[in-house]
Amino acid sequence: MKVKLLKFTNDPEKTCAIAARLCYSAAGIDEITEKFTKEKVKELLDKVISSGHQSVLEHASFSFGIEGVSRALLAQLTRHRIASFSVQSQRYVKFKNGVEFVTPDTVKKQKALLLKFDNFLKEVEKLYEYFLEAGIPAEDARYVLPNASATKIIITMNARELRHFFALRCCNRAQWEIRDMACRMLNLVRKEAPVLFSDAGPDCVKGGCHEAFPCGKPWTKSRIKSEKYSI
Repeated sequence: MKVKLLKFTNDPEKTCAIAARLCYSAAGIDEITEKFTKEKVKELLDKVISSGHQSVLEHASFSFGIEGVSRALLAQLTRHRIASFSVQSQRYVKFKNGVEFVTPDTVKKQKALLLKFDNFLKEVEKLYEYFLEAGIPAEDARYVLPNASATKIIITMNARELRHFFALRCCNRAQWEIRDMACRMLNLVRKEAPVLFSDAGPDCVKGGCHEAFPCGKPWTKSRIKSEKYSI
């Protein structure tokens, strides 16, 4: 899996702070902008986030390039409605040089099962290539490809939606692959906007778990500051 932060709003924290101040100020935008220091930006954003007035965080957006993730992950990812997705098409792209697949660690750990898994995927790949050579359109040949087949995605989310995404998908109860991706995304945005994402992560970071079956290994604020999320 590769996760790269491609682009993001210029000075995202100041942009959100200006939007927050504008809501309650009679001053003009230029005047508000000139008065902001890093300290004031942090102070205001801390208040905004803690108060729940997070609509102003929508003014900062972040775009990621994702490679080597499965179609199983894609099905989960697109449930997040307030985001933009561009996905490598199995309809128009012909994988004539081999199909990339994602193998779960649980399968890798058992040699006998891994062998069966690999043999199955080799047969799938052969059938897919046979269909293409026989003149079957890629959009129809793809019907034999399993959830394990890999894809590439461009994802864009605003900071508010990212915080919601991290709350759900960085959780220990999330499916392992999307959790891995979400944690990598969080580590990247925290470097560029530490105030916006200082307390981002699963609900236990913010004081309470909402899972029906808690994992029993909650993240604490002290732990999140001293340690990267990891699987």
